[in-house]
Amino acid sequence: MNVSALIPARYASTRFPSKLVQALGGYSVIQRTYQSTLASGLFDQVIVVTDHQDIADQILAIDGQVIFSQKAHESGSDRIAEAAHEIDTDIIVNVQGDEPFQDKSSLSALIAAFNDPHVDVASMMFEIDEKEAGNPNAVKVVIDKMSNALYFSRSPIPFNREKRDGLKYWKHIGIYAYRKELLMAFTSWEKSFLEETEMLEQLRLLEAGVKIKMVPTKHQAIAIDTAEDLEQARVFLKKSRRDGE
Repeated sequence: MNVSALIPARYASTRFPSKLVQALGGYSVIQRTYQSTLASGLFDQVIVVTDHQDIADQILAIDGQVIFSQKAHESGSDRIAEAAHEIDTDIIVNVQGDEPFQDKSSLSALIAAFNDPHVDVASMMFEIDEKEAGNPNAVKVVIDKMSNALYFSRSPIPFNREKRDGLKYWKHIGIYAYRKELLMAFTSWEKSFLEETEMLEQLRLLEAGVKIKMVPTKHQAIAIDTAEDLEQARVFLKKSRRDGE
């Protein structure tokens, strides 16, 4: 099974312009994402898919692989699907460009989901408390007994009407893995009603009847969405270096 990691890397960002080229401990955010993905040793190839020369130059400077997007895209999935036409692979993992500290064990578990021939899409989830479940920026997922996603929402799901103890809330981590043919099909479908309502593209898959295998992890990724997130990442990196001494 040939497995490729594609890292969509759009230069523009509404909340934090040019965030991927910001400095993070001697490298940029996108360079660290590339390096940590490559260092996992799990992929036959790791490729950054970008729309901007500055990002491409940074990846080429560390001898990385780059594919340029030929047109504008609304989502990372659309961006990597365009690039996937050029790649001979079985499984494509969409690694978020703004998450510089990738976790090998989590990525390994995600890829292992495809040992089941019935799995076409897999993603990840992290257990959170009730307070965080109330945050609309934290996307929640509920699953069936086979760990397939039933629904994703910005609302706290499930709703704990009886205030029961021991209720689990799962936060969706936006890293996806696809069989190549499913990715190509998915990105050709029109946006669905629920997708546009919640602004969550994975709902397009559920509305089409595609199962999404959810893989639990204890690793909570640091995503760089704001300048404050970048400072948090810098603090995390400094602490990691001190702990490793």
